[in-house]
Amino acid sequence: MMSGIATLLMCTVGCRLPIFQGPSSSYIIPLLGLTNLAEWSCPNQEYLNYGGRLPVPREIIYNQLSKLQGSLMVAGTIHLLIGFTGLVGMVARYVGPITIVPALLLAVYYIHRITVKFAETHWGTTTLCGIILSLYLRNYKTPIPFWTKKRGFHIIWYPLHQVFSILLSVIFGWILSVILTYAGVLSSDPTSTEYYARTDARNEILSRNPWFFFPYPCKHKFAIKSALLRQSKFKIVHFLGQFSMPQFDTPAFAGAMVATIMSIVDSICDYNACARMCYVPFPPSHALNRGIFWEGLMSFFAGITGCGHGTNSYGGNIGAIGITKAASRLILQGCGVIYVLFAVLGKLNAAFITIPYSVLGGTMILYYGIFFGVILSQLQFVNLNDTRNLAILGISVLVGFMLPHWVEKRPDGLNTGIEGLDRTLTMLAANGVFVAGFVACFLDNTVSGSRESRGLEAQLGGEDTVGKPLEFLEGKEVYDIPWLPKRLKNSALARISPMLPNYTESYKSEEQIKKK
Repeated sequence: MMSGIATLLMCTVGCRLPIFQGPSSSYIIPLLGLTNLAEWSCPNQEYLNYGGRLPVPREIIYNQLSKLQGSLMVAGTIHLLIGFTGLVGMVARYVGPITIVPALLLAVYYIHRITVKFAETHWGTTTLCGIILSLYLRNYKTPIPFWTKKRGFHIIWYPLHQVFSILLSVIFGWILSVILTYAGVLSSDPTSTEYYARTDARNEILSRNPWFFFPYPCKHKFAIKSALLRQSKFKIVHFLGQFSMPQFDTPAFAGAMVATIMSIVDSICDYNACARMCYVPFPPSHALNRGIFWEGLMSFFAGITGCGHGTNSYGGNIGAIGITKAASRLILQGCGVIYVLFAVLGKLNAAFITIPYSVLGGTMILYYGIFFGVILSQLQFVNLNDTRNLAILGISVLVGFMLPHWVEKRPDGLNTGIEGLDRTLTMLAANGVFVAGFVACFLDNTVSGSRESRGLEAQLGGEDTVGKPLEFLEGKEVYDIPWLPKRLKNSALARISPMLPNYTESYKSEEQIKKK
């Protein structure tokens, strides 16, 4: 539900780029870090004196979840205020390609571990189909029979196989898994790697999921019990909530804030990468501010509904744009509507969850591979003949690999004498994306170098490193908010608000062009 609503808002009134919003992986490491604390570890059976099926009673689990909810709501509020006050737009002036490339390079490094988990079940089939359709056949068009009243029956030529290359690859891989499953080629042993390439490996999800499910906020003190709902054929959950009332917890809040910082940096990098892939100017400050504002607001509501983590932009979606060449906002808006439907229609959601791991892994190789290429394309704006730039790129990437490895070997290596500070610094040092981005940003803005050499002029829509004007399919008008009345555009609010374009300046430019 949160992914669908966030994607709709981001494409419509947010940064206005076709970026998918989903569960933020930035929150995973801080959440895992909490398990090392005594108050967040699972109590033993002797302490609980509990002999039920669950290792820990639901009351204790819900109490911990409520702490995550409240802490995430506070962090989400700070997140949206960073966008609302315009702080992101000011910070983005100092975040150029030299910062973006090391940060996202480390992000791909961590993503590859997840990709292997899915792809190792059956390597190659889905990926091979996608590569053939999107790369080997990219210069060809598909003949499509068509009929119109004026021309009658005729053939139109359209690169359909490239636009729908990922979808066709998923269908091909799924059908192949069905054939291999019923032919007995794939192992039926749950401990085997091949097991999750079978189409019947997770069919129990279909029976467990209700027909309808409505995501709802925190539990109210007064619950309404309805015999009608209990006896209903369709398992419908009432609107009064899942867990106890949200609580604030300092360690959980520290972890959420670390994740919020990393999420903001990641989103700024993704916005620039998406703009490059769509052949539009890099986002101006008001678009960045709006994007971070809506991400923060959705993270706040994610805390209310009990998600446990915030939402941010997805790099894999940017890679998919590179494969399919489909960069329309309408596609992502439709995707947002589909996600909302999946949240409500439990059986439909479960059907897609049963997609074989081999198919998921194959598609991940495709769009994360393209995303990695998009990241490297940012270097075309940087003068790679300058030793300064090469040194910053190399040092930041190396330190981004080194510090997390050091923390893994010595988890108690940081000891300042202040427990909360040690925990926060350890969480930061364990995240290579944050380390590489921070080191690159610090060195890029403290070591002297020209803006042209650093690639900042290209980011502002100027020229590349050889002085050639950048070519775009559309201008910065793609970031304007639709449906705003003219009175609001001419108001003082539009001139002072960091989330609105300066429409007065754009009107002056239009008048000058008309006079000329």
